[in-house]
Amino acid sequence: MRHTIDPERHAPASGATSVDALPRPAETPGGLSSAQAADRLVRDGGNVLPARRPPPLWRRVVSQLRDPLVLVLLAAAGFTLATADFTDASVILFVIVVNTTVGVIQEVKAERAISALSALTAPAARVIRDGEQREVPAADLVVGDLLVLAEGDIVPADAHVVEASALLIDEAALTGESAPVDKTAGPDGPAADVSAGTVVVRGRGQALITATGAASAMGRIAAMMTAAPAMTPLQRRLAGVGRLLAAGALVLCAVVLAFGVFRGQPLQLMIVTAITLVVAAVPESLPAVVTLSLALGARRMTARNAVIRRLPAVETLGSVTVLATDKTGTLTEGQMVLRRLWTPAGEAQVDGSGYAPHGDIRRNGTVVAGDDVPDLSQLLRAAVLCNDGSLHAPDGDDPDWLPVGDPTEVALLTAAAKLGIDRETLHAQLPRIGEEPFDSVRKRMSTTHQLPDGATRIVCKGAPEAILQKAVLADPTELIDLAAARADALAGDGYRVLAVAQADHAPSDAPGAPERGLTLLGLVAILDPPRASAAATIAACQRAGITPVLITGDHPATAGAIAVELGIIGAGDDVVDCRTAEPGACAGQGARVFARATPQQKVAIIDALRATGQVVAMTGDGVNDGPALHRADIGVAMGKRGTEVARQAADLVLADDELATVVAAAEEGRRVYANIRRFLLYALSGGAAEIAVMLAGPFVGLALPLLPAQILWINLITHGLPGLALGSEPVDRDVMDKPPRPPSETILGAGLWQRILRVGTVISAVTIGVGVWAHATDRPWQTLTFLALGVTQLAVALGSRARPGTRANPMLLAAVAAALALQLAGIYLPPLQSLLGTQPLAITDLLIVTALASLGYAAIRLDRRVHTTERPPPTP
Repeated sequence: MRHTIDPERHAPASGATSVDALPRPAETPGGLSSAQAADRLVRDGGNVLPARRPPPLWRRVVSQLRDPLVLVLLAAAGFTLATADFTDASVILFVIVVNTTVGVIQEVKAERAISALSALTAPAARVIRDGEQREVPAADLVVGDLLVLAEGDIVPADAHVVEASALLIDEAALTGESAPVDKTAGPDGPAADVSAGTVVVRGRGQALITATGAASAMGRIAAMMTAAPAMTPLQRRLAGVGRLLAAGALVLCAVVLAFGVFRGQPLQLMIVTAITLVVAAVPESLPAVVTLSLALGARRMTARNAVIRRLPAVETLGSVTVLATDKTGTLTEGQMVLRRLWTPAGEAQVDGSGYAPHGDIRRNGTVVAGDDVPDLSQLLRAAVLCNDGSLHAPDGDDPDWLPVGDPTEVALLTAAAKLGIDRETLHAQLPRIGEEPFDSVRKRMSTTHQLPDGATRIVCKGAPEAILQKAVLADPTELIDLAAARADALAGDGYRVLAVAQADHAPSDAPGAPERGLTLLGLVAILDPPRASAAATIAACQRAGITPVLITGDHPATAGAIAVELGIIGAGDDVVDCRTAEPGACAGQGARVFARATPQQKVAIIDALRATGQVVAMTGDGVNDGPALHRADIGVAMGKRGTEVARQAADLVLADDELATVVAAAEEGRRVYANIRRFLLYALSGGAAEIAVMLAGPFVGLALPLLPAQILWINLITHGLPGLALGSEPVDRDVMDKPPRPPSETILGAGLWQRILRVGTVISAVTIGVGVWAHATDRPWQTLTFLALGVTQLAVALGSRARPGTRANPMLLAAVAAALALQLAGIYLPPLQSLLGTQPLAITDLLIVTALASLGYAAIRLDRRVHTTERPPPTP
C-alpha cells in the first residue's frame, strides 16, 4: 500500500523540506533522480549532525582560571613574587598549571557526545534512485529519497513508511520501550513513522525520507546536549570556600598591616608579614589534594568496574540524593523472557533467564516434562509454529545464545526448548504453507501448516483482545471470559500477554476465513525480568539515604510492576503516565515512577528534581537517555549494552552494566569528599593557628613570633606531602549506612568550621606557650616557636587518620616523617638556618617541644569524638 504525506505533520525544518516540494511516491515510483538528489545535497547539506566548533585553547584555560580558589592562588603567587620568594611562587604556579591542565583535558573529553550520535547512524543505506535500487553513503541521503528497509537495517534518517510488509522496528534506543513496534503504511501517525538510529527487527518496507541530519529525531536529541554541563556539587562548594578565603585574605592583610604599624614595627617588614600570612591562610595544596583524591577515587572505581570520564564526577556520586534510572537493561535484563503459561487446564511457571534454553517449567511447584503436560506442550508447539524468530546456539565467536528476530518471538522459542520442543524439527514436520503477517490493525499473526495426513493447521497468536472474541474462537463464552480476565490480571502485573489458538481443517473442508472457529490453547506472559541484583541494589540505595526514581518509556503497568517488585514504590502507589500528566510538576511533588517518558520529558523530570535541591544521578543506556544523562548532576551509562551516545554523554560508565556498581562508586565518592574535608580541617586549622600566633604574639611579649620565611616554610612542608597523603585515607566502614549530606550544606558545614577553630586553638596555644616559655628562659624562642608550630601541625595530620593504629594509608606516615625531617633540617642545616633565620636547638629542648606537640594528636582525636557526639541525627 502506498500513500501521500500529510503536510500538517511533516512541516519544513532545517534539514527537511516542505511537503509540497516532496515527490509523491505514487507519482515517482522510481524515486529521485541522481540530479535531484545532488541538488538537494548541496542545498540542505548531508545527513550528518553538524559539528560544533570547539572553543580555542585560550578560552578553555581562561574558563579554568576563573574559579574563585584558583584566583586566590593566583593572588597568592603574585604576593610571593612581590616579596621575591620565587621558590614558593613556583610551587603555587605549578599547582595552578596542573589543575588547569587536568580541567581542560576533561572538558575536551566531555564534548565527544555529539560526535557519537553520528557514529550511531548507518554508514550506508539502500534507496531507489533513477528507477533502480542502489546503495549510497548514509551521509548522502536527502529529503525525498525513497528508502528501502529490510530486516537488520539501521534506519539512517527520519522517514514516513509508504509500503510495509510485517515491518517491525526496535525503538528501544530512542524510546526505552522493550518490545519492538509494528509499522504500517498510512497517511499519518507514529505507526507510519520511523526514526534515525532505530533498527528493523523483522519485515521489509519502503519509506520516504522526511528529515535528515540535525532535523532528524537523533539531531534534535543532539541539540538538547549542546548546553555546557552545570557545576558539580564539589565545584560549587569549593567555589564558596574560594570566595570565603579571598575575602578573608584581604581583611587579614589589612588587619595585620595596620596592627603592626600601630605597634611601631617597620612598614616594610609588616607588608612582607601581611602578605606572608595571606599565603598561609590559603591552602594552596587544596587543588592538588582534590585532583589527587579524585584521581585515586577514579582508579579505585575502575577496579570496581566503574569508569570515570570526568574527575569531579567522582565526588558528585558521594553527594547523590536521587538515583534516577531507566528500566530496560538497567533494572531489568534487557531480554524478553516467558515467565507464565495459562491454559484452560491450569497455570505453569517458567524458570531461567536470558535466551539460553536452560531452566524448568513447573506446575504446582513440580518440574514437568512435555509428556506430562500435553496442554502446555500443545500451547508451546503452536507458539513455535506461528513464529518468525530463531535462536542460535553459542559458537566459538560468541559464547551466548544469539536471538534473531522479534525478542518476544525468541522468548517463545526459548520457553519451548525448555520443554524439549525443537523449532527446526517441528517446522520440518509441519511445514508452513501460508501466513497472515502481524499488523497493528488486526493485532495478530496467523500461519498455515501442512499436516502429514494432508490436512492443514491454522495457528494464530496475538493480543488477547484480538483473539479472545467469538468472531475468532469457537470456545464457550465462559472460557473466553475466564481467559480475558486472566489476561487482564497478568497485564496488570506488568506482563506482555499473548493469546494462542489453532484449528485443524481436513482436506475436504471448503476454504474459508482462516482466523475463524479456532480453539483457544492458552495464554503466554512475557516480561523483561528484573536483574537478580536489582532489588538488593535499590535496598542499598535506600539504606544510604538515596531515593530511587524510575523513568522509562515503557508501559505504565510494566513500570509499576517492576517498581513494586524492586521496592521503589509500594503496592497501590501512583505511576505517572507522561502521556497524560506533566512529569516535571509530578517530580517536584515527590513522584517516583514515570512511564511513557520521551527524551524531553526525561530532561524535564531531571530539571524538576534538581530545582528542589536534589543532587541527581541518572542511569541509562539508550540514545533516548543521552539528554537526561547530560543534564543530571552525574550521568551513568551502561558499558556493555549501552549505546555510544549514552556512554559519551555520561560522567560514569559501568563496565559490568550492574546498577550495584553505582552504589560502590557512591561509596568511593563519599570517601573522596570525606578526605577533602579531612584536608581542609588539617590545613585550615594550621593556617588559623599561624594567624593567631602572629596576632597574639605581641600581646605576650613576642614582638614578631615568626619570620615570613619561617611561616612559608611551615606552610610548604605541612600542606605539601602530608596534605596530599590525606587524600588517600580509607573510607569509614559505616559510610553507606548514613544519609548523603544535604545538597545545601557547604563544604565547611556540618560543624567543620567549628572543628577548625577548636583544633586551631590547640595548635596556637601549644605554639605560643612554647614561645613564651622559651622567651622567659632565654632560649632561642623564635626557633622553638617555629619548631612547635610545625611539629604540632604534623601531629594533627597523624591524628586525622581514618583508621589510626592500622597500616592503612602508609603514604601518610611516610609523608609526616619526610615533613618532620624537613622541619629539623630547617633548624640544623646551615644553609637553611641562614634562609630561615633559625638556630640549632639542644636535644632536651627538641624533646620537650616534641612531647608538647603530641597535644595536637590528642586534640584532633578528642575533637572527633566530640563532633560525633554533638552531631544531630539525620532527618528521616
